[in-house]
Amino acid sequence: METYIQEALFILFQVCFIAQLYFLVGNQRSLNTYQPLHELPPPSVPVSVIISARNEAQNLSQNLPDILEQNYPDFEVVVINDCSYDDSDLVLEGLKLTYPHLKIVTITEHVRFKTGKKFALTLGIKAAANEYMLFTDADCRPASRDWITRMAANFTGSTQIVLGYSPYTKSSGLLNDFVRFETIKTAINYLSAAINGDAYMGIGRNLAYTKTLFFNAKGFASHMHILSGDDDLFVNQNAAPDNVAIEINPDAFVYTEAKTSLSAWYRQKKRHFGVGGTYKKRHRRMLSIDAISGFLFYILLTLSLIFNFEPLLALGLFMFRLILQVTVYNKLFKRLDGRDLVWYLPFWDIVYYLYLNTFGLIGTFIKTSKWK
Repeated sequence: METYIQEALFILFQVCFIAQLYFLVGNQRSLNTYQPLHELPPPSVPVSVIISARNEAQNLSQNLPDILEQNYPDFEVVVINDCSYDDSDLVLEGLKLTYPHLKIVTITEHVRFKTGKKFALTLGIKAAANEYMLFTDADCRPASRDWITRMAANFTGSTQIVLGYSPYTKSSGLLNDFVRFETIKTAINYLSAAINGDAYMGIGRNLAYTKTLFFNAKGFASHMHILSGDDDLFVNQNAAPDNVAIEINPDAFVYTEAKTSLSAWYRQKKRHFGVGGTYKKRHRRMLSIDAISGFLFYILLTLSLIFNFEPLLALGLFMFRLILQVTVYNKLFKRLDGRDLVWYLPFWDIVYYLYLNTFGLIGTFIKTSKWK
């Protein structure tokens, strides 16, 4: 390899290194120093928990009681039975006999009008009796009976959006390890951004916002044509420096089972990545720089070692970044229920940046037409 090419590549390697340091120190470290409230706050505001469910009879039967039995004095649970053709209606009607604060909204299939999750959620929001709304999915279960209390306590002052955290349940297998790793990395990014006053997304499995904000923003109207985005696009378009709070107390976590097959996981991620192109420009730019610089960092490190241009310096920069990652992430991975994943950080970090760039391209060129 020509010397001038080696020099240019090594300069690019250093640029990628600096970019990665910026994200670690400038952005993500803020979450490391953030201290969630440990004392259980008193119940605050009336809450409507909203769940959109399509063919989720088994999940509703297993998980909905944990939500209906929350230790909170004033809440309702609104479940939208979205065109289900399994036994969801029977499960819901049976639960309603025991839990009168369960409200059921039923959508029936129309041959000419195909509905999606955003339409279902809109009907649920309209049916909700309360100003403060907490969202999750049928396949999710709260970590404790204080989930609503923890999330609702953040609705103080100017707060209109509360970003929660939803980890995947640990099980065996490499796919489960990576899904959990990617979920934690994603959470570190969006929760840190919120602390820094520039929230760009949230996760619909554990997300809260006010009805006033929803209707003032005309709901999902601006992106109703996009299949996904009821959570991240809504937050991206409506978050402001002073109207977002986060909640990461373990009692406020909402757990769900990760996909167990590559095909199911691929379909899920293809759907999620399809909305990234509609984020605000500065957020698209930030996420792209992180993804590309992280990917090129490993590619250029490999080239430096293979072609022997500044290999010791390249390894030194790699080790410096790794030590800084471990310093920042050790506490965060433990806090976000990924203690076991810290030991495999170098391996999963490489896979993570390969995944980001691969699915970024897939999301750009391949669209999906179903939300379930």
